[in-house]
Amino acid sequence: MKNSKFRFFMDWGLTALAVIASCVLLCFALLKFSVIAAIIKKIITILMPIIYGGVLAYLMLPVYNRTEVCVRDLLSKVIKNDEGRTRIAKSIATLVSLAVLFAIVSGLVSMLIPQIYESIIGFQDSLTEYINNLTVWISKLLQDNEHLQESIMPYYNEAVMRFQNWIATDLVPNISLIFDRVSSGVISLVTVLKNLLIGLIVMVYFLNIKDTLCAQSKKMVYGFLNVRAANRLIGEVRFAHKIFGGFITGKLLDSLIIGIMCFFSLKFLKMPYVLLISVIVGVTNVIPFFGPFIGAVPSAFLILLVDPMKCLYFLIFILVLQQFDGNILGPKILGDSTGLPSFWVLFSILLFGGLFGFVGMIIAVPTFAVIYRAMSLYINSALKKKNYSENTPDYCRLHHIDPRSGDFIDMDQWPETGNKGMNDLDMAAGEELEEKTENIEK
Repeated sequence: MKNSKFRFFMDWGLTALAVIASCVLLCFALLKFSVIAAIIKKIITILMPIIYGGVLAYLMLPVYNRTEVCVRDLLSKVIKNDEGRTRIAKSIATLVSLAVLFAIVSGLVSMLIPQIYESIIGFQDSLTEYINNLTVWISKLLQDNEHLQESIMPYYNEAVMRFQNWIATDLVPNISLIFDRVSSGVISLVTVLKNLLIGLIVMVYFLNIKDTLCAQSKKMVYGFLNVRAANRLIGEVRFAHKIFGGFITGKLLDSLIIGIMCFFSLKFLKMPYVLLISVIVGVTNVIPFFGPFIGAVPSAFLILLVDPMKCLYFLIFILVLQQFDGNILGPKILGDSTGLPSFWVLFSILLFGGLFGFVGMIIAVPTFAVIYRAMSLYINSALKKKNYSENTPDYCRLHHIDPRSGDFIDMDQWPETGNKGMNDLDMAAGEELEEKTENIEK
């Protein structure tokens, strides 16, 4: 008896101590938030090669796994030793993953760098001609309406004059600052390349020890948590891997197809900067919902300076391409991989994009899908313990739940006049029911 009382007070004391320590740590974190944020940023900068390697390994995981399985099946008839067969399969899968990665990167670089250089030089040399062409086109468009022309042309001329003055007074005199920024950008680029090279080595390690890392992670989870909590956590991680893997791989394939279609379509329409615009449209298409429009804005501006009518045709083409991707190609490749309603897709992109920028917009949908599912499971579990319905449509016409019987009272079943809320007896019954439910759960 004394031991049980001592244990009771000991548990209460430890709980109170933990609560006080948590409050002190929270206050310290809030007071020293800038210092803690700087430390976290420093740690992330140091571990950036590991992050790059992890991202590359995750992207190359489907190629690695399929190659390993195929090679292992082919060698099963020749090599009977399972360990030797696995070692050879892993080596070949690693080489194939590196070859695919180098082929993609080198192909993009060889296509993009010359095209971007030519586009910038051509744009700079023809800027005055483009502005004159745009001015002539607007004048012809408004020549039948003198009143509208008199209203619009002064603002247009003023905008052109300010743009030219900006080039003459700000851009040219401050060209030294631009070179300084370019030099700092080159230093940053060298740092990124260094991290990528180390990341490639890390990627090779991750791909070859992924099974061991998974086993060690499961060992830690089952060591720290009870069986039910550990099973639930591992199940959630598997679901997150399924969502992220399916969504990112499918979205990359979808964007590649859209970029290729955009290239051949723009070539057929004889648009300028075909390769550059196709790459912009394909890359930005990775972002759900907003991607096609984000890529269309700079592309349309480039075409507008060359030929305004082609800009109009381009915008119509992008609208048709977006409809094709959203209604036909995207569902065929991705399916219902996330299960998120359209509103939450929009919400997640705005939230994560505002917090983490371009990368946040890419990972927004799968990340929020995992959070959405975890919240749904928790709420449904809580409702199930209280013997309430887990179906969302049952709550559409709900007025309140009877605290005595637990029955759902529909809007039509509740009178329009009279007492709109529960009386004191109902409140007491509700509190009693809640207390019984808590006792049962305990």
